[in-house]
Amino acid sequence: MDALILLGSFIVLILIGMPVAYALGLSALIGAWWIDIPFDALMIQVAGGVNKFSLLAIPFFVLAGAIMAEGGMSRRLVALAGVCVGFVRGGLSLVNIMASTFFGAISGSSVADTASVGSVLIPEMEKAGYPRDFSTAVTVSGSVQALLTPPSHNSVLYSLAAGGTVSIASLFMAGIGPGLMLSAVMMILCMIFARKRNYPKGEVIPMRKALKIAAEALWGLMAMVIILGGILSGVFTATESAAIAVLWSFFVTMFIYRDYKWRDLPKLMHRAGRTIAIVMILIGFAASFGYILTLMEIPTKITTAFLTLSDNRYVILMCINVMLLLLGTVMDMAPLILILTPILLPVVTSFGVDPVHFGMIMLVNLGIGLITPPVGAVLFVGAAVGKVSIEATVKALLPFYVALFAVLMAVTYIPAISLWLPSVVL
Repeated sequence: MDALILLGSFIVLILIGMPVAYALGLSALIGAWWIDIPFDALMIQVAGGVNKFSLLAIPFFVLAGAIMAEGGMSRRLVALAGVCVGFVRGGLSLVNIMASTFFGAISGSSVADTASVGSVLIPEMEKAGYPRDFSTAVTVSGSVQALLTPPSHNSVLYSLAAGGTVSIASLFMAGIGPGLMLSAVMMILCMIFARKRNYPKGEVIPMRKALKIAAEALWGLMAMVIILGGILSGVFTATESAAIAVLWSFFVTMFIYRDYKWRDLPKLMHRAGRTIAIVMILIGFAASFGYILTLMEIPTKITTAFLTLSDNRYVILMCINVMLLLLGTVMDMAPLILILTPILLPVVTSFGVDPVHFGMIMLVNLGIGLITPPVGAVLFVGAAVGKVSIEATVKALLPFYVALFAVLMAVTYIPAISLWLPSVVL
């Protein structure tokens, strides 16, 4: 009955259109009233949920990504990707995927990736003869890797939801393998389409111009080197690296590239501040929701239910994948990470699954949800940027869904894809 009251009230509030953050907080209040817990204890959990040093990484990474997204970085990364792969058949589609790889390693955000890379490349691909729906599908599917590769703030959220027991540095390293695999699979699929549909080849860029393009893009790519190099060398923590990334992105944008005007900076800070406020409210209310979950022993009950379902780890992982894929299509990624991690992590660890490995499984699943209707935030952004209907975009995405599912299966059942790099580097 406890679970019905807590989870049922949350589902009802979502169905009537209440924002997820407030639905979490209000359902936690209902749950506390049901089991006769003082509301003061709940407020302490809300305050404690956001009063953590490691959480500072999220606003810093969001701000750094926003500065880079609007400061001319995406255009230069697209040009660099064009130097690397633009000359082959279907080169612009490969440039799209590679630019997402570069930009995702700086922003850590699929939405920023889709908006920045898509606004530059979708019109260019259409001019070159690519269908607009295909160009949008390539942009949207390629942006999923931004959720995996560092500095993914979703990895920070997962670490927080796991009670701080999973190292952010380990999650950053673990995301590189799945991210690069996803990029490679997408590029192979694009090359197959290019050969079948006879998409055009790009031009080979002269060496002198290529070196100039690489030199300009290098300033932005240094943000990735600073973040990973500083963490791996032990010079600073993941949170400190996020702060340094903000300083570096600001310096590069305002003093090196100088594409962004100083008078527009307050608007950028305001937009980033709104995003950060939404995330922090969500984290605080999710902490209170998780507190009531624990008091009601719901994670333990769900673990027991899974154990009675099957004692085969592979079957349990498949069931969890199906559940995450379905939930990811109807709810945003951050609240699902915060809600489901405390519930599912005890289940998978009881079957011997590494928490870092499970983090990658969860991110890939929920990343696919972000580009799947009916509530795919990245899908909507991509369709808006590409000026294509949702229906046409989804139809063009169908083969990409198959490729993404293949990557998900590989990440789920081959732990080394996620765990090899952390074991070697850390």
